[in-house]
Amino acid sequence: MAILQPLIDLASVCFAHGVRHVIVSPGSRSAALTLAFVRHRGFQMHTCMDERSAAFIGLGIAQQLNMPTVLICTSGSAAYNFAPAVAEAFFQHIPLLVLTADRPKEWQHQLDGQTIYQADIYGRHVKRSFEISPDYGHKDVQWAINRIANEALISASSQPWGPVHINIPIREPFYPQETDAFQPSEHIRVFEKIQTNATLSTELWHQMIEELEDGGSVLIAGGQARYDPELSESLEKISEEWGIPVLGDCISNLNLKTHLISRHDLFLGMENAAELRPDLLITFGLSFLSKEFKQFIRRNPPKQHWHIGETAVLSDPMQVLTKSIPVKPAYFFKELFEQVDYQQFVQNTDFDNVCSNIGKWDAFEARSTTGVAKYLDDLRSLNDLTSVDLLFRYIKSEYQLHVANSMAVRYVNVLLTESVTSELFANRGTSGIDGCVSTAIGAARVNSKPTMLIVGDVAFLYDRNGLLAAPLPDNLKIVVLNNGGGNIFRMIDGPGALPEMEEFFETRHSYTARRTCEDSGITYLSVTDLSSLEETLKQFLQAPKISLIEIFTDPYENERVWKGLKATVKSDLIGNA
Repeated sequence: MAILQPLIDLASVCFAHGVRHVIVSPGSRSAALTLAFVRHRGFQMHTCMDERSAAFIGLGIAQQLNMPTVLICTSGSAAYNFAPAVAEAFFQHIPLLVLTADRPKEWQHQLDGQTIYQADIYGRHVKRSFEISPDYGHKDVQWAINRIANEALISASSQPWGPVHINIPIREPFYPQETDAFQPSEHIRVFEKIQTNATLSTELWHQMIEELEDGGSVLIAGGQARYDPELSESLEKISEEWGIPVLGDCISNLNLKTHLISRHDLFLGMENAAELRPDLLITFGLSFLSKEFKQFIRRNPPKQHWHIGETAVLSDPMQVLTKSIPVKPAYFFKELFEQVDYQQFVQNTDFDNVCSNIGKWDAFEARSTTGVAKYLDDLRSLNDLTSVDLLFRYIKSEYQLHVANSMAVRYVNVLLTESVTSELFANRGTSGIDGCVSTAIGAARVNSKPTMLIVGDVAFLYDRNGLLAAPLPDNLKIVVLNNGGGNIFRMIDGPGALPEMEEFFETRHSYTARRTCEDSGITYLSVTDLSSLEETLKQFLQAPKISLIEIFTDPYENERVWKGLKATVKSDLIGNA
């Protein structure tokens, strides 16, 4: 009788820990594992035949719910296809529980199909990696599987969050009989690990406040993060009352009314930007989108650099780190403001000596914003930039925005305002083009919000297998900027001057999204000229179900417009210096 009780109990442990979504890529060796979750009846099951897309759909779900999502695949190369999403989840701190079915070890190198080395297959791209014994009848194995299941889920949900892998060898027979009933064991142990919040002592606060008061000019900069209203509120107070500028790319999801620096990518590369050098840099969050910001700090190193965040590693991308403070950013900035506010009250003092260059940051930001608006008003051609700009004039802030890598996220970074989106997501953990469509599909399935993906043609084509995962969410809209290749290689230094650029870097093509939409039942619209863009965008946004608009642009025009924007803003800033 093929009732593998420990696998049935594994599903029950997942449910007890709050897991509700399971992504399955069908296979034979994983049948018992899949059935354990399906027959539990407590999970929302998602099926996708392509493991790479399936894993990114799971990532999108976990990203929204802040709860581990289970991935299940069969043995062999199927497990390797989870790897891109697993790596992205690791560097973006997204909880996944990856369950890979396997053949017993004795069959490795015995010319048996779908048998590879699966233990530790994801290397250092998971928080923990486990392998269970296939001898499920032994009581010690049953105890170990129960313990490992609990430990894996606790690890995935502990700061910093991330993916955890359990490799599961399964012996034949593993298909149940029609009359077999799946019931969890009577006494399943569910472990609880009490989660604590890190805090700082009074002595440490006094020390940091003294350093802050003596630090001269201060800059706060946020890397990739989820929108946190408490964090934004504290930064708003600090910025407004202390005159400290707060810098953030679009992926930082900061929402401040004043002193938010978001156009820095357009001006930090200028020579006169050196006057903006902070004496103290305080950063938080994950990666920064802006290469100009990282290079600016390397060229103009501050005396001190504090990084705030609960992280397992010491990250120093600007090469100036002096202090790592392992607490939540929302706690740190709220407590910092309250500590200083109380000290000022008791001592009847002001904070006037902090950040003497706020006016300079605001001036650079204001002139850059004005320069972008003026430049766009003068454009009369259909290109990627004018397309995204017009789109942003029509969509409302209730949209959750997902943005692909390469040029799409850079266009959005220049054009985004706080009125456009409720929150923005991008796969900037590894910054690859794979998985952006699937991640947005996963997110839209669970977020109950109007959701929009802005993606280039290459990234869309690369990940369109995510559209195989029916049913597709009706709250998703997809904008494809089709310039016939990898247009970013025209924009960056290096490949643009090479004779091999078009064939080996841009990879020119003539594919469109039309037939993919027909196959997937997606409402399809297309635009080839600026005069029809506005009306087509209205139709696209009003479509009641999932829809896709494909905007065809010329790569040479996109290059001219993008470089022209940067040159124009730079010229205006030099002229007003």
